[in-house]
Amino acid sequence: MFAEERQQKIAELVAGSGRVSVNLLAERFSITTETVRRDLATLETAGTVRRVHGGAVAADRFSTIEESINDRTVQRPGQKMRIADAALALIPPAKSGSILLDAGSTTEALADLLSRRAVVATSASTAPELVVITHAVPIAAKLASTPGIALQLLGGRVRGLTQAAVGQATVEAANRMRPDIAFIGTNGIHADFGLSTPDPEEAAVKAAFVHSARRIVVLADSSKLDAETLVQFASLKDLDTLITDSEPSAELTAALTEAGVDVVIV
Repeated sequence: MFAEERQQKIAELVAGSGRVSVNLLAERFSITTETVRRDLATLETAGTVRRVHGGAVAADRFSTIEESINDRTVQRPGQKMRIADAALALIPPAKSGSILLDAGSTTEALADLLSRRAVVATSASTAPELVVITHAVPIAAKLASTPGIALQLLGGRVRGLTQAAVGQATVEAANRMRPDIAFIGTNGIHADFGLSTPDPEEAAVKAAFVHSARRIVVLADSSKLDAETLVQFASLKDLDTLITDSEPSAELTAALTEAGVDVVIV
């Protein structure tokens, strides 16, 4: 195979998966890791990929890039709904308790499912109310009038891009609570860097959520796996469960296993 042809295939792999490792490419094309690095250097010069430690990512995958909640809501709807459905199964339907829903498109999908289940449960019985805590305006709007749910909205400055409250007031309010389960979204989950998000204020709120809850469940579709964004807000050891739609890479799987994280693949 000519170098140009191999490099084209590498570029296609990066575009399809978002990230590739040097070792994976060396094995796939039966070449040395030094040859892989030369190929990646050529592709980076051409603006096709961006090299990172141990491999390469798509050229547009920068640590500060962040899409709006409206844009994210329409991406990968099937995967997010499967993840949300698995998350719903972790919430006992016939018991009172408290959960925290972080801002995000997948947690918003969970709010949709929770609202539907709550209506059915309430009409069929006199089940106790479930306390739902959130700082996300779209999630609050979905659950505000849902029977069987006692909604607590955390205040703060609403950030337009994510439509979520951020700032010191939000962090302090989160630190005063101890929900049974926190369902957390993330922009990246990485073997070394842990969980991250591009915005420092969002990261501070997420860190407070992780610190406050008794159980931490991360909802992350496969585009977030092996990704690093600007600000770390939790380590893998802070997590109890990861729900995702694809098998994590070998490196991430090993790190999750070492951290004692239960991985649910839907």
